Order: sequence, then structure tokens, then C-alpha cells
Amino acid sequence: MLTSLFVEGVSPLHRVGVRTKLALLLLVGLGLYFVSNPIALMLAMLATGGLYLSSGLSVGEALRRVRPVLFTIAILGLFNILLLSPAEALSTTLRLLAVLFLAAAITATTTIAAFMEVITDLARPLERMGLLKASDVGLAFGLVLRFVPEIAARHEALKEAHAARGIPVKLSRMLGPLIISTLKDADRIAEAIDARGIRGQ
Repeated sequence: MLTSLFVEGVSPLHRVGVRTKLALLLLVGLGLYFVSNPIALMLAMLATGGLYLSSGLSVGEALRRVRPVLFTIAILGLFNILLLSPAEALSTTLRLLAVLFLAAAITATTTIAAFMEVITDLARPLERMGLLKASDVGLAFGLVLRFVPEIAARHEALKEAHAARGIPVKLSRMLGPLIISTLKDADRIAEAIDARGIRGQ
């Protein structure tokens, strides 16, 4: 079972600061929005895909991590073919894939603690305005990242349990148990956080 999305490594992206990575993601996402040439978008997708693989993941593991999002993009691509021209549908799909691979690469090369520290610092101005507590925002963000692999692993376990019992594997059958078990874990973690006085509000 995965305990983190972070992958140990010494790739160039591992050595880049978190703020720089997030700024890069923002700039690339905005920049690709204004690009409509399928060839340019294909090159961007290959570049971010290569960056993702440079994190140290095998091709199979890298695809497994983003499989749910790939499935969603595939569905959107099919709808776009019906609503848009083939060239526009292709451009939209490639644009989403490029951003997805870059985001996955950043997540794989950054620890949760580093993410939490940056998010907390970015939330400081809002804390000074009295709108929230920055450390709570950082904690919430870290917990979300921590639970992503946990939920994915629980989903795989449910699939294997259904298959072992000869029950057809359907999302509608697994969604209920998955949500209930996740909410129970969330309650336990919230109780532990409050018992230790971590949250300030």
C-alpha cells in the first residue's frame, strides 16, 4: 500500500524548490490555454510526460497513478468530438494531458511536508486579515495529499475482494463502502488532531 505519492530520487525536478514548481505549473497551464496547434501541444505533452517519468517511476506505475484522471480525460475527449471539431477536440485533450503529467511530476518529486510549508506560507496574508489560520490550511492540504494514495489502495482492495467472490466489479457497488470507510478514517484523524490540540480553531 502506498503511504505517499512522493518518490525518492535525484532528478532535476527533485532539486527545484516547491514555489518554483507551483509557479511553473501555473505558467504552463495558463500558457497552454492560448496554444491551439496540435503539434505544439503534442510536443508539450511529450515533454511533461518525459518529465514525469524522470521522477523515477516505471511506465506502468506512472500510468497507474494517473489512471482515474486519464479515464476522465478520455470521456471528455469523446464528448468534445461530438461537440467540437476533431482538431479542437484533439487540442483540448492534449492540453489536459500535458498539464496532468506536469502536475503528477511535481507531486511525485515533492514531499507532503514541503507542500504544507509552502501552502501555509501562502496563506499567511489571509491569516493576518483574520480570515483563517494558515497552519490549518497547510494541514488540510497535507491530509488531502496523504489520503489520495490511501483511497486508491482501498479502491484496489475492494476490487480484488469483489473479484475473489465472483461479484462483477462495478463502481456503483464499491462507491458506498469506499465513501463510508474514508469518512470513518477522516473522523478518527480529526479526533486525533483535536486530542493533540493541533488545530488552533
